[in-house]
Amino acid sequence: MNAVVIAVILMLALSLLRVHVVLALTVSAIVGGLLGGINFSETVTIFTEGLGENAEIAFSYALLGAFAVGLSKTGLPTFLVTHLQNWMQKSGDTDRQTLTRMLLFLMLLVVACMSQNLIPIHIAFIPILIPPILTILNKLEVDRRLVACILTFGLTAPYMLLPYGFGQLFHRIISDNMAASGLPIDMGLIPGAMLLPTASSLLGLLFAVFITYRQKRSYNDLPIASDSGEEDEQSYRKSSIILAVVAVIVTVGVQWIYPDSMVPAALAGVTVLLLTGAIRFNQADQVVTEGMKMMAFIGFVMLAAAGFADVIRATGDIEQLVNSVAGVINGNQVIAVFLMMTVGLIITVGIGSSFSTIPIITALFVPLGIEVGLSTLAIISIIGSAGAIGDAGAPASDSTLGSTAGLNADGQHNHIWDTCVPTFLHLTIPLFIVGCITALIL
Repeated sequence: MNAVVIAVILMLALSLLRVHVVLALTVSAIVGGLLGGINFSETVTIFTEGLGENAEIAFSYALLGAFAVGLSKTGLPTFLVTHLQNWMQKSGDTDRQTLTRMLLFLMLLVVACMSQNLIPIHIAFIPILIPPILTILNKLEVDRRLVACILTFGLTAPYMLLPYGFGQLFHRIISDNMAASGLPIDMGLIPGAMLLPTASSLLGLLFAVFITYRQKRSYNDLPIASDSGEEDEQSYRKSSIILAVVAVIVTVGVQWIYPDSMVPAALAGVTVLLLTGAIRFNQADQVVTEGMKMMAFIGFVMLAAAGFADVIRATGDIEQLVNSVAGVINGNQVIAVFLMMTVGLIITVGIGSSFSTIPIITALFVPLGIEVGLSTLAIISIIGSAGAIGDAGAPASDSTLGSTAGLNADGQHNHIWDTCVPTFLHLTIPLFIVGCITALIL
């Protein structure tokens, strides 16, 4: 059997059995390499060399964690949470709590969507915003699996549809790789081709909000992992809040100027907090250390995912998998679309990155789509959908990892069962179904 398929299935099975995702990725990479004809020593070498591919991302997350902890020291999250708590305490009736829940969900959704397009800071807002509001979520008895769906939707759907921020990068990758594969396109066609697939994720999110997770769920009020246990003496000072807002604006501005890396933006934010005195210099070491602890989980998983991706690419079985799909299609468009979406799902769930999946599948999906008579819009839709399909639900996706990092700050949210499984069921499955239908009707 194909080594890529076995490696991905093994990784998912181990993760579902609550084996730590880093160990699951490492073991699965070694098994996949051995099954792909690579000896153990070479497999380990490829895996370890591949770790460096996501080193910048891991370092970025460490700095973003430091920036998040620094902002918490200024009292900005406490300021926001206090006002939200005051809103809740004005009335304890059910209607007020329901309204508060809806407003909270809307706020999280808007912020998550903005983090991809309008203010492209990606998951950097999660460790800043989510841990401080866990107590509010607990009081409202909100099921955190629903919050995971909201955050993951906001981190994935906007870049699929809108050509701004990370969306511009995603659309550019699709356009450039399709041109390199012999089918040049106008980037303006991509939003139209991705409209229905993106709408399917919205329907899945609404299903989660109003049906699956509308029941209340109880959590204990526990201290968050990065909490030092000391009350921040600047929590309610107006000057510290202003400095925090200035740091956020500078961070966003630098991210706009240097969109290819999060390092300058995170570093700029930390520097502003230090230079303005929002963080005392004797606190700098503690802030950076706490930030690295907060984001270490994501960093290590991203490193392991890069090594895993390099090993399964080195087996050559990705091309074999897609070529096998071509061999059984026999000109049938329905079978072709279904199998292409399945291949995209397997690869993206395994690699954990929709952006990295696009170059892998485009070179083979373009000629395959042309051969079975799919239109240009249909090919764009199938590539965009198949590339993004595993981002929500993949254990190694930064979208799911970011959600877990915030929601598990007090140790009551499991990455696989509380983030990956719910987002897979409500976002990935609808995208798979509607993605297939869209490619057939365009």
